[in-house]
Amino acid sequence: MNDALIYHLLLRRDWEEAQRRGCYVPASLTKEGFIHFSTAEQVLRVANAFYRGAKALLLLEVEVEALKAPVRWEAPAGALSPDSAGEALQERFPHLYGALNLEAVRRVLELLPEADGSFPRLPL
Repeated sequence: MNDALIYHLLLRRDWEEAQRRGCYVPASLTKEGFIHFSTAEQVLRVANAFYRGAKALLLLEVEVEALKAPVRWEAPAGALSPDSAGEALQERFPHLYGALNLEAVRRVLELLPEADGSFPRLPL
């Protein structure tokens, strides 16, 4: 797992608000205590599960070493997908326990959905 870079999906309006504010503080930070992130390998699954059809979806590429808040690698809440043996996968996702300081954002990329609303590829 390459943990030097992690990724966060958000809507363009949320990114614009973060830039006005000087840091990114989504509702999940208040509600759950952390900001959800993904690895490059996890991003498309997350995009298709939670943002299917979104027209103003952005992907933040974040440098872990530049973050001011701690990152913990944790299993997702809720049901996990079974593997071929029927056992739950123990996949871990990066969670940021604090506001995202904008200087840690290395790139901001736009994700464009296909006609069916899916996201088949990353712009990396």
